[in-house]
Amino acid sequence: MDLHPTYETALEVAAQLAREAGQIVRYYAGRVTVREKGYNELVTQADEEVQRFLTEQIRQHFPDHTILAEEVLPDQQNGKATASFHWIIDPIDGTTNFTHGVPPYGVSLALQHEGRTVVGVVYDVPHDELFTAVRGGGLYVNGVRARVSQTATLREALITTGFPYREMAHLDAYLEALGRIIRATRGVRRPGAASVDLAWVACGRFDGFFETGLSPWDVAAGILLVEEGGGRVTDFHQRPDPLFARQILATNGRLHEALCELVAPLHHVYT
Repeated sequence: MDLHPTYETALEVAAQLAREAGQIVRYYAGRVTVREKGYNELVTQADEEVQRFLTEQIRQHFPDHTILAEEVLPDQQNGKATASFHWIIDPIDGTTNFTHGVPPYGVSLALQHEGRTVVGVVYDVPHDELFTAVRGGGLYVNGVRARVSQTATLREALITTGFPYREMAHLDAYLEALGRIIRATRGVRRPGAASVDLAWVACGRFDGFFETGLSPWDVAAGILLVEEGGGRVTDFHQRPDPLFARQILATNGRLHEALCELVAPLHHVYT
């Protein structure tokens, strides 16, 4: 399949920027000053420096593209509102892990073209793993082609999730869904970085992922990774393109309907 030349260029740039941003993250490891921007929502100077680096570099390479980033920095402008190309970036996904020296945590960059995500890059910094995808071009891990798992039953499945720690209103519903999944599957893990969760579903390490309350920068790149790895990503009602839904279900495809039934207690959350 012939790829849009802008997509290929953007993928090359994003992959290089993610690795360079990872070097900044490593520099700050163990020497960060942490502050809370909200309840259990941490930010460090590393987050801000990485974001400045990424936005400045993206502007240099693609001056007509707009940028949506997690951290609100007063010296940054988003570009032209009419741009058809739009970046969504998370400078450090898994900041709490990062501040405690606990992997994983990563850098996430996604490019949208006319509202559709076409490039996704997630760099798992502690493990030095770069997950890349361009729409129609497949999934790669450090340059090697990868795919979702072939797990066909819940009993064989290893599922990943993120625990609620900012908004507690839906905690009981989450715990009910979690209990159902624990009983039905081989196990559940909580790594602590949604972009990496999705990357690990995409390459077959996990068979499924569910979470609520996430923002677009947490999932934009990872959604494309899963899709290009052969998996499926929806909200809890199996509606596609859950970028802004604040509920996400990602699987190898084979387990999608079954896992969707297990998360039924969360179907009403953010709908």
